[in-house]
Amino acid sequence: MASPISKTESSDDWQGRTLSHDDFASSLAERRKTVAEPDMPRNSGNRRTASKRALLSALERLGASW
Repeated sequence: MASPISKTESSDDWQGRTLSHDDFASSLAERRKTVAEPDMPRNSGNRRTASKRALLSALERLGASW
């Protein structure tokens, strides 16, 4: 169970490498720029449930491109 109290500031017992979220995000963006990300094919949607089709239809009516 996750603790309701964040202990991210008190990592005295952690012996591994620590990295801030901002540092990780900028590092990830840089790596993605350097190494071309693969163009992953989208899911064809052949096996969607009726509720999923209804949700996507409602999103499309609202102008969202999912």
